[in-house]
Amino acid sequence: MIKQKGREIHEFRSDLFKREYMHKARPFPGVRELFERIRGSGQQAVLASSGTEGEVQHYKEIAGIADLIDDATSADDAERSKPFPDIFQAAFAKLASLSLDEAIVVGDTPYDAEAARTAGLKSVGVLCGGFPEEALRLAGCIAIYEGARDLLRNYERSPLAPVGEAVVGDGRS
Repeated sequence: MIKQKGREIHEFRSDLFKREYMHKARPFPGVRELFERIRGSGQQAVLASSGTEGEVQHYKEIAGIADLIDDATSADDAERSKPFPDIFQAAFAKLASLSLDEAIVVGDTPYDAEAARTAGLKSVGVLCGGFPEEALRLAGCIAIYEGARDLLRNYERSPLAPVGEAVVGDGRS
């Protein structure tokens, strides 16, 4: 059934989301401040989303972070969506002279963590995506925070502090 109707289901879901829910999206508390902290630390941030390029642009505007990110990837940059690693591989390719050990994904779903792990990247989880802590840990998150504000509050003790760069995911699966 999925093979036969998969594209149709995806398009229906995408259209429904854009029509009924996208205009209701709001940033999680502390998102802009977290990106300001990343930028202030001299780190790079690449937004890695399974959404379309138009959706990614919309999310950047809603969160007020367009001026704080170095680049972004979308479903247009990858063959497969999370939990496959394609999105994070495309994002990582946009980070200048960085080893896999230096990059960290921040995500709010187990799909983010699984995709990061498969791409050879570490991940930090945030619980604002609605998934339980245990699901994020089992998927491979090396640290978990309540959300962007909590991660910002604990930044100096977080896995983000000692690294030179950060790959940041938006949590769309």
